[in-house]
Amino acid sequence: QVQLVESGGGLVEPGGSLRLSCAASGFTLMYYHIGWFRQAPGKEREAISCISRSGGRTFYADSVNGRFSISRDNAKMTVYLELGSLKPGDTAVYYCARLSISSHDCSYRPNDYDLWGQGTQVTVSS
Repeated sequence: QVQLVESGGGLVEPGGSLRLSCAASGFTLMYYHIGWFRQAPGKEREAISCISRSGGRTFYADSVNGRFSISRDNAKMTVYLELGSLKPGDTAVYYCARLSISSHDCSYRPNDYDLWGQGTQVTVSS
């Protein structure tokens, strides 16, 4: 079955950290750029990071740059998102997504992605 499955979310205090995982199955991960998005209640889905097929290029939204880190292990079919210096404003459901194979580089446009995970909840609160 072709799918992405996120894990690693939870409740964390401000200033804390989490490591999210995005496990791919049913397709060859190394052929695809992968992005991470998040959506808070009442807000639009926000693109926050993207990593190229080989992992050699990474991109971050201004809102998370310097605090989050994306990486991948193609042999393990998994993409990771390290969340650090977390703030209450980071509370959201976090999604990983597969960029269409025809895309030449990372994108922040949701419509460019053709496969989404179910999401994992991250709550930052004391």
